[in-house]
Amino acid sequence: MPLTSDVTFLLLDEFAHIAFSCAVEPLRIANLVQGRELYRWRLASPSGERAVCSNRTVTLVDQGLDPLPQHSSLFLVSGLNVDHHATPDVLAFLRRERMRGTRIGAICSGAYVLAKAGFLDNRKAAIHWAFHDSFEENFPDVQLCRNVFVADTAYVTASGGTAATDLMLHLIGGAHGPDLAAAIADQMVYSGVRPAEAAQQISVQARYGIRNRHIAEALRLLDESAPHYLPMSEIAQRIGISPRQLERLFQKHLKVSPKKYAIDQKLNKARNLLLQTEQSITEIALACGYESASHFVRTYHGRFGVTPQKQRVGSRSAKEYIPMQGL
Repeated sequence: MPLTSDVTFLLLDEFAHIAFSCAVEPLRIANLVQGRELYRWRLASPSGERAVCSNRTVTLVDQGLDPLPQHSSLFLVSGLNVDHHATPDVLAFLRRERMRGTRIGAICSGAYVLAKAGFLDNRKAAIHWAFHDSFEENFPDVQLCRNVFVADTAYVTASGGTAATDLMLHLIGGAHGPDLAAAIADQMVYSGVRPAEAAQQISVQARYGIRNRHIAEALRLLDESAPHYLPMSEIAQRIGISPRQLERLFQKHLKVSPKKYAIDQKLNKARNLLLQTEQSITEIALACGYESASHFVRTYHGRFGVTPQKQRVGSRSAKEYIPMQGL
């Protein structure tokens, strides 16, 4: 009979409640289905008393940043303002546990903390899609995967939301067989179990119901050439249509011109960097393909009705970053 596995969830304030629930419930249901304790879990937080999630629910915890039992697994769960909550005490705790042989993983924005601790250099990692821009800028040595989870490396990571369930079912299936994983999914009425390589976001084509191959290829070329987007004339030539045809297709399917679509993509990335990093306005402008900060500031103000500086200051005073699905 296998020994009971010890799992600790380290909850950082403003953690994503849905991600935590989707991670812990498969463990509870595994015990229920098997009729014995396959998994035993505890909750931890930096304060050792409680953690407050992003929806302001208060969760009482079992311990602070104290040593974990031998042969434990540790999952770090975070959410908004992750850089603020990745304190020196938290990073030191993670490094100590790594030295003690604890298996460590992260959920939602937790990969940011592991990367800040230096665990993920030259490794693959998954993080919630809303953090992709800032993650790539801050941790260029990490191989960012845009999948729902990564489990084929020393530090498993899940992107957040229901991806935590996908990861846990994968791990439980590996330890106790696919039949148990399937039974847990049935108990959760979770019929859409995704493999690791599944994409986090619905593609633009699927979101808008686009079946036109020219639009799909144009969007692929735009995405691959970001942030210095290919000229629309070159994109039209590559996909074998005229620039006027390309313009008409964008207006028909996306209600926007190709040029404005590309500008919006650049500005959305800039907004993420403004609200999730400490990069200067000039650094963000360059990262988003603008040759000058002044041009960037004018364009940003025209799109969002506020200057980049005021956007950043207003966000901090309100203590909130961009709204993110699943957080």
